[in-house]
Amino acid sequence: MQLIPLSPALGAEVHGIDLLNMNDSLLASIHAAFLRYGVLVFRKQSLDPQSFLSFAQCLGEPIEYPFVKGLDAFPQIIEVKKLPDETLNFGGIWHSDTTYLPQPPKATLLLAREIPAVGGDTEFACQHHAYLGLSEGLRKVLLGLSAVSSSAKADVSRTREDRLRDAGKEQAKAALEASHPVVRKHPETGQAVLYVNIAHTARFEGWSDEESASLLQWLHQHQVRSEYRCRVRWEVGSLTLWDNRRVLHYPVNDYHGYKRLMHRITLAGDRPLAFSSH
Repeated sequence: MQLIPLSPALGAEVHGIDLLNMNDSLLASIHAAFLRYGVLVFRKQSLDPQSFLSFAQCLGEPIEYPFVKGLDAFPQIIEVKKLPDETLNFGGIWHSDTTYLPQPPKATLLLAREIPAVGGDTEFACQHHAYLGLSEGLRKVLLGLSAVSSSAKADVSRTREDRLRDAGKEQAKAALEASHPVVRKHPETGQAVLYVNIAHTARFEGWSDEESASLLQWLHQHQVRSEYRCRVRWEVGSLTLWDNRRVLHYPVNDYHGYKRLMHRITLAGDRPLAFSSH
């Protein structure tokens, strides 16, 4: 197994392995790389839905997405797609997946099925580096705060509309909310992670939306600074695995008039715990 870093902050391409042939040693190496780099890209993988699900099960417990139905025979696999006549792409805003759940997923796997000839990349940003980039004074303020995530913020809700029309679940109109520490402790590395995102974070716990807005706006700009990022260019058969507890992602919407189809699985996570500097 060879690892080629994508940027100083996070991300690596993984070469020399076939995800159809896993063993305990390889899985341990993948897990260690996952914790180190946050984003792993596997190229030229020939995975049908069952093989994709089987690999995901080697890494954790696949869970269903609350708003969009999965494939008929594989409810844990949802289609992330944009059709040629559509202008909005699914989840097309910086975010961490489903932070409005009490136990947000620990990881996401995205497998490219159809991609445009050019465009449709995904950007990622490391939120441990984002935390380290804060001043000592602001860190002290944030360590005492929690923030409320909502599934109903307008900008991200618009990006779901096309998929809700063709594959929406009965609870698709429900507004889900959960409160999490603004700085969470990564449950495996112990690192401090800035855990807010522009798509889902509505306000600080105990603050009004208006009181929260200015600080959240500054944090959202800070947490996606270029030095915290890497960028993944997709090919058919590319599978990207990322640590949803540490990484924000942003699917770039620059391929109007072309189809892009991905398969996505999320893995069960745990309830975020606050980081303590002591």
